[in-house]
Amino acid sequence: MSIFTNLEAKIASIQANTSEHNVGQIVSVRDGVALADGLSQVSYNEIVHIQVGDKIVPAVAFNLETTQVGLLILSNDANEVRAGDKVFATGKTLSVNVGDEIQGHTVDALANSIDGNTLVYKESRDMPIERKAYGVMARQSVDRPVKTGITVIDALVNVGRGQRELIIGDRQTGKTTIAVDAIINQKKENMVCVYVAIGQKQSKTRQMIEKLEAAGAMSYTIVVSASASDSPAMQYLAPYSGVAIAEYFMEKGRDVLIIYDDLTKQAWAYRQLSLLFRRPPGREAYPGDVFFLHSRLLERSCQLSAKLGGGSITALPIIETQAGDISAYVPTNVISITDGQIFMESSLFNSGIRPAVSPGLSVTRVGGAAQTKAMKKVAGSMKLELAQYRELAAFSQFGGDLDKATQLKLTRGAAATQVLVQPAYNPLSQAEQIIAIFAVNNGFMDKLDVNKVQAFCIAIRKFLVTYYPDLTAQLNEGKWKDESKDNLTKVCQDFESSEYAAK
Repeated sequence: MSIFTNLEAKIASIQANTSEHNVGQIVSVRDGVALADGLSQVSYNEIVHIQVGDKIVPAVAFNLETTQVGLLILSNDANEVRAGDKVFATGKTLSVNVGDEIQGHTVDALANSIDGNTLVYKESRDMPIERKAYGVMARQSVDRPVKTGITVIDALVNVGRGQRELIIGDRQTGKTTIAVDAIINQKKENMVCVYVAIGQKQSKTRQMIEKLEAAGAMSYTIVVSASASDSPAMQYLAPYSGVAIAEYFMEKGRDVLIIYDDLTKQAWAYRQLSLLFRRPPGREAYPGDVFFLHSRLLERSCQLSAKLGGGSITALPIIETQAGDISAYVPTNVISITDGQIFMESSLFNSGIRPAVSPGLSVTRVGGAAQTKAMKKVAGSMKLELAQYRELAAFSQFGGDLDKATQLKLTRGAAATQVLVQPAYNPLSQAEQIIAIFAVNNGFMDKLDVNKVQAFCIAIRKFLVTYYPDLTAQLNEGKWKDESKDNLTKVCQDFESSEYAAK
């Protein structure tokens, strides 16, 4: 018998007895992870069942070694698993079951309802939590805006549908508030929203849900929660489950906004799992593939081509920094993956400039391509002017006489800074943003005290909406006509002579 015939016989023998290679035994268990012998044919991310007495405890293959398989136990019954328990491969890759009815629900990292309401689907699909991102040919350019309702973002750091825009800053600087405001503003924008809470306190997530319910935003929002009390495995899987849910709607031609709050905690959970499986630690004790952890997640956000339905996923990942250090390992990784960042500055937050978005350090790589024509016309030069103002303000502290042009820049810059201040959970329409920006850029606030700018903005917004409904509708649609500048000038002039200005 030739060597080839012998090998063929052995291969046929193995294939004929695959069931023997799909059964293993638990060797050790610790902190929600287990090592199993056998399972020689198991695949990465394959679901396995652990037999614990009369119970079946689900787990997923996470670490494929030469002789053993590392398992993430996906159940609160992890403490009941013992060495010697039998393990059976299922041949199924880990996925989440998703249908339209999931909107309005809070689910765990496996898309099981945890809000006390039964989740029943008329039609549903199993969406794999890990999949290859769509290629370049399946995508098209990002050219439609995500209107966040936050003036400083819509005017200076606009986000496009299909973009990945990082929200980064120290803790307690308003990162989650920006995300919640963006969700609330999608009420009239026909976007499905997915909020993924990773490693958050359950009380904080509950408060956020109450804000959404009060604003009427939960009806089109799905909350995926892997709280601080959940296992590291669930915190690691939650973002992938969230994007799988988002892909279900994107492939139906819908636009989706997904928030990852926050990916720092997912990286911590992944580091913990990797160290438990004795993967070699690298910089800051993270494993070498921590970059791939986030890149394969965020690359799944895109704008699909019209042939594939034209749906999109817009990602707003959140990263927490320590003392404003954006050069740390995980922040630099995520910055290099995303299409820009919204940097939250602690000094601005503490001085009352909220949202505390730094115009200088924040950037979008999509630019004006995804900005409405009206907003682009009005706010086009505002970022540069604010940067010049901050530089002049720093120099003017040293004293000395200033010429009139410099004084005007300082006055207008201080007013523009106040125009961008906005209370939390109060998103503004495009028209309300545009009229305030137009007024400050065209000198209608030059004679105002800085502390009266916000009151002026509130009044002129109300004046526009009340007396110029047609112009308001046009601006909300993002349209800019030849006469739009004259119309806005007339609104500002009429406002100055009205009873609104007197208030």
